[in-house]
Amino acid sequence: MRRPSPLLTVAAVLAFASLMLPAAKGGFGIIALPTLTGAAAAVVVAAALSYVVPAVTIPATAIAAHLGAWYLIGAVASLSGDAGIGFWCLVVAAWLTAWRLTDALSALEPRAVIWRRLIGVLVPLLFGAWILILWELIVRGFAIPQVLLPAPSQIWTRLVGSVPTLLADFRQTFLKAVLIGYALGCGSGFVVAILVDRVPFLRRGLLPIGNLVSALPVIGIAPIMVMWFGFDWPSKAAVVVVMTFFPMLVNTVAGLSAAGAMERDLMRTYAASYWQSLLKLRLPAAMPFIFTALKINSTLALIGAIVAEFFGTPIVGMGFRISTEVGRMNIDMVWAEIAVAALAGSVFYALVALVERTVTFWHPSYR
Repeated sequence: MRRPSPLLTVAAVLAFASLMLPAAKGGFGIIALPTLTGAAAAVVVAAALSYVVPAVTIPATAIAAHLGAWYLIGAVASLSGDAGIGFWCLVVAAWLTAWRLTDALSALEPRAVIWRRLIGVLVPLLFGAWILILWELIVRGFAIPQVLLPAPSQIWTRLVGSVPTLLADFRQTFLKAVLIGYALGCGSGFVVAILVDRVPFLRRGLLPIGNLVSALPVIGIAPIMVMWFGFDWPSKAAVVVVMTFFPMLVNTVAGLSAAGAMERDLMRTYAASYWQSLLKLRLPAAMPFIFTALKINSTLALIGAIVAEFFGTPIVGMGFRISTEVGRMNIDMVWAEIAVAALAGSVFYALVALVERTVTFWHPSYR
């Protein structure tokens, strides 16, 4: 008989112990709450089934963990600020069960590509969902003030109720400042990298200046850009250009040197010109470096634009909204803006990574 998982063993012990411990401080026990009693029983049964029939580990732990989470979130409203040790033991038991579920999913190695991709998406989704579940339970269970940390449910309510405002901020910050600044910064960095490669003395004269510019703090250059380009999105795009220029320049210059000596000698034997060698050999070899810069810049651009809006902007934009709502103590709105920014940045990064995979399919990391 296979040895039981230590995670499920500890989860079952905690779930069983929670039945004899108070769900509220100095109050009734969990066994008096039918829903929480069912959640504890589900964890114990899942551990037993996984021990006896290992093949059912994934469905058993999936049902037990999420049934427990559902009942815990439903019960935490009545225990706000008064949750007892029995409640928290059951929370840890459900979390350990979910941990075992993700561990079992990660260990699967299906032959079909579609199943491998599905598991690759499902595992981080489960991990992220349980971060939100624990966040909700901890905030409500300990009655943490909203001004310090709102619960995910409160953030979601604010997000749904503020869609027009969030869309206007997204349009101002991301669609204007970030995308335009990103295109200009990466494009200019790429062009200058070609010039540096073509004209050797620029490598010694221009790269140190680029390094100096990249070391400038955003909070230092943002007010200057506002003075130069005004309070609207062009000043924020200018900050994004400064932040994204140097990573593209350095990575492209390094990538253009990545082609092997044998390949370069072969191009010379074919009497290839500089531009023919660049387009057919050196640029394809530099693509992994270029896409590394593009992925780094996809996050830097969003950060730069939001921070730049702290130093002067029209009454719209993610950075403006964050700084304004913090002053008003509307922290749930601040987190809603953070959620939109995180989602936009993640999707942007994913799109760049998808294009990278399409362009550099020949690279060993994708074989």
